[in-house]
Amino acid sequence: MPKSKRVRTVPLTQTAKKTREHKSAVIQEVRDAIDSHNDVYLFSYENMRSNKFKQVRVHFAESKSRIIMGKNKLLQLALGKTPEEEYGDNLCQLAKLTSGSVGLLFTSEPREKVGSYFDNLVEEDFARAGAVAPRTVAVTDEMVATHPVSMVDQFRKLGLPVEVENGKVVFVGEQKEHVLCKNGETLSAEQCKALTHFGIRLSEFRVRLICRWSSKDGEFEMLAEDDNMSD
Repeated sequence: MPKSKRVRTVPLTQTAKKTREHKSAVIQEVRDAIDSHNDVYLFSYENMRSNKFKQVRVHFAESKSRIIMGKNKLLQLALGKTPEEEYGDNLCQLAKLTSGSVGLLFTSEPREKVGSYFDNLVEEDFARAGAVAPRTVAVTDEMVATHPVSMVDQFRKLGLPVEVENGKVVFVGEQKEHVLCKNGETLSAEQCKALTHFGIRLSEFRVRLICRWSSKDGEFEMLAEDDNMSD
């Protein structure tokens, strides 16, 4: 067992919106979870959807595991940001990586089982405004022609150059297709609405494991590099 560092008082100097008591409760919650499980994983997520992440929580709740997400600085306090402050040997290394869109998983499930679950956790989803298009997407004349003429005004509001010809919705100027977005382009709200209307999913809900810490011996292990992490 690593040397115990668990009897330690953490000063809380900034109360801001959340009370000092609430912050202390969160820190205690994290530390209780550390004490109750064999491993702590730091994970990052992309294109968070509450309904999809609920499935992740339910999956791990079945094995009495815990997932805690919140203010990164508060999680860092709970883990300990320096060797002198850390709650267990090498936990400060995990704390240093706790930035950006991340969370903590506390579990006693086998390492291989945890890794396999997250490796297979990828679901396509509709993009939100501000996302970057991973590819160029075009809508063809056949795709708009299947819609009633009452959709013309709505299509125009979404940026599609359409008109009614012989009772059918067509592109202006006899265009065969219209590019909704280009690869690498930051998507607007209108583009996302158009993509959703045509059932085109450009985003992926994904959770990646960044690192693992073992409560048995204080072992710290990097699992993946995450270039998107930032304060």
